[in-house]
Amino acid sequence: FRNIFDDAKNNAPSIIFIDELDSIAPKRGEVTGEVERRVVAQLLSLLDGLEGRGEIIVIGATNRVNDIDIALRRPGRFDKEIEIGVPDTHGRYEILQIHTRGMPLDDNVDLRTIAEKTHGFVGADIEALAKEAAMLSIREILPKIDLDKPIPFELSPTHLDRNSGPFTEIKFTSVS
Repeated sequence: FRNIFDDAKNNAPSIIFIDELDSIAPKRGEVTGEVERRVVAQLLSLLDGLEGRGEIIVIGATNRVNDIDIALRRPGRFDKEIEIGVPDTHGRYEILQIHTRGMPLDDNVDLRTIAEKTHGFVGADIEALAKEAAMLSIREILPKIDLDKPIPFELSPTHLDRNSGPFTEIKFTSVS
């Protein structure tokens, strides 16, 4: 940690981002190893010394705030706590739009319905869902393709329609 804080000081203004803070700084009373206790103690010491280090902001992220050592939550260390909750239906819809952008979707795919049915999903869950759906589509189509021959028109995810003008995209259709 000390090197990170020194680099931040030398390159100030700086931001140090610590992801999964609960795994780096768990409650000292609940850890069994000395290494974990030392890591927490060093982080606390470095945070306490920030006032003399210039323009350095430290941001920590966790989804298990109650597992963080309580000393980190005292004033002067991490001063503000911002809770980012689970997205609502509209938020999930927007996340679905991001993770399906560029994916050829069948006409019967309704992202709003999927958003309604994915209550409790966060961005990472929705990303995994979109990737899994894409992989299932590939697994369905791949056996139908002879890799020694050109891909048939019907299996091609997108291509140019020469009859409707340049760069007109044709929607993906699966072959039964």
